[in-house]
Amino acid sequence: MTELLGLYVDHQMTSPFAMAQHSAKIKPIANDLARCGVLLVTTCLRVEAYGDERALRNTDSAMFSDFSCERIEGAAAIAQRLAEIAAGAHSQILGENYIGDQLAKATECLDPNLPIFQIARLAIDVGRAARERQGFIASFNYDQIVRDIIADRFQDGELPDCLYMIGAGMLGRELVRSGVGERFRSTVIVTRNPKNLRKRLRAMTDKEFALVRPAEIGRVPEPRSIVVIATADVNEEYLAILENALLRLEPRTILDLSSIPVLSNTAFGKIKYVTMYDEEFLRFIDKNNEHISPKLPTLCSDIEATIRNCKSIFPRRRPAVPHTNSPTE
Repeated sequence: MTELLGLYVDHQMTSPFAMAQHSAKIKPIANDLARCGVLLVTTCLRVEAYGDERALRNTDSAMFSDFSCERIEGAAAIAQRLAEIAAGAHSQILGENYIGDQLAKATECLDPNLPIFQIARLAIDVGRAARERQGFIASFNYDQIVRDIIADRFQDGELPDCLYMIGAGMLGRELVRSGVGERFRSTVIVTRNPKNLRKRLRAMTDKEFALVRPAEIGRVPEPRSIVVIATADVNEEYLAILENALLRLEPRTILDLSSIPVLSNTAFGKIKYVTMYDEEFLRFIDKNNEHISPKLPTLCSDIEATIRNCKSIFPRRRPAVPHTNSPTE
């Protein structure tokens, strides 16, 4: 077996926005790479590829041509990196909990007999366990940021009207399940396929919500409503429908949690539009990271020690072949 190799670029090596754009461009090839035995990790903050050295030989030129990527060699080093990611040690919000699920989902299209699959699944378990042991848990997650921004918009006992959740992917579902809409008169999930979604959501949460298509909102202005965008799956046709609906709706605030902002600030005039790259959002992140970062060295040491004890299950390195000028006898 050839050596296992990892290549990666993340938000610490460029701007988060540039990383999000690159990740969105690379993500569609995940299944093709999986068929070649390569694990592709594409989140809004990273593009990382792991697998057999032969399978990855040309990947750096195809996937990392616009960036100077880092290289990791060997099963233990790869396990360390993936475990640290699963623990939230390399997230923009240190200690956040969504990344573990994202990593697990990235492995699903791999052949489970591949060494890289087994190493990745082990690393995810190690990282999650270390995160719990060391208390490396964000003081808030996206749901808390949404709650705090809502609280800022409705002070002095003012009652909000409706929470509109655009998108029902992993983040949107988790936000609804966490109860961010509890202060509101109602919660509405905006989706292009309400019939397909209803049964799936009912099995996941007991929170009350309505499902509507984007064209169905904005029949009257709702200045005491909030819109949360939790999807990046927006084509030009959907975007046009969504923009028109939101302009009619005139909500108090639009909070866009997409890694690549869906809307344009200039299109919405007086409506407050907050993205993940705005100062209001970044203040929450800085506060969390300042609180949790002292635990980072202990977390990484915990992961390293655990992986060291697991080394016996890792694929062995190829023995070095001695070079000699003497003829073989």
